[in-house]
Amino acid sequence: MSVSILRQSLLGANFALAALCAAPVFAQDMAAPTGDVILTVSGNIASSNGNDVLALDAELFAALPQHSFTTGTIWTKGTATYTGVLLRDLLAAVGAKGDTVMLTALNDYLIEMPASDALENGPLLANLSDGQPMSLRDKGPIWLVYPYDDVAEYRSEQTYARSIWQLNRIEVAD
Repeated sequence: MSVSILRQSLLGANFALAALCAAPVFAQDMAAPTGDVILTVSGNIASSNGNDVLALDAELFAALPQHSFTTGTIWTKGTATYTGVLLRDLLAAVGAKGDTVMLTALNDYLIEMPASDALENGPLLANLSDGQPMSLRDKGPIWLVYPYDDVAEYRSEQTYARSIWQLNRIEVAD
């Protein structure tokens, strides 16, 4: 009898551990920026560094998971290697809960896209081109770039219209 009770207890503990591991990890509040803010994220987010907004300077942005890919664009000559944060990873880091992502540039150009378009091999919030920070003149400080050369579906008018540069604000909405 005691072996059966022990087995049931262990089985119950294993199920509880599995449920805990499967539970979503909620983003926690992040440190405040110490330099010039290059990007703010607001709206339906779980993580902020003040006033329900996540403000990122270059250092905080660089602390997020970095990815790179090489691609050509219709706005540049040749190919370049773009480095930055996948939109998917940023949305996960802030605990975004919403169906729509609104991205706004310094000149108030605004695009809306479904949050579901933030895929693993999808848009990158690039702040480096060939290892160099992108200036305002060169579409920086952040440019939403897609791997156009790798995915034929990204070579479309819709995707080109979403490829917003001089990006400085993201809002997550329902």
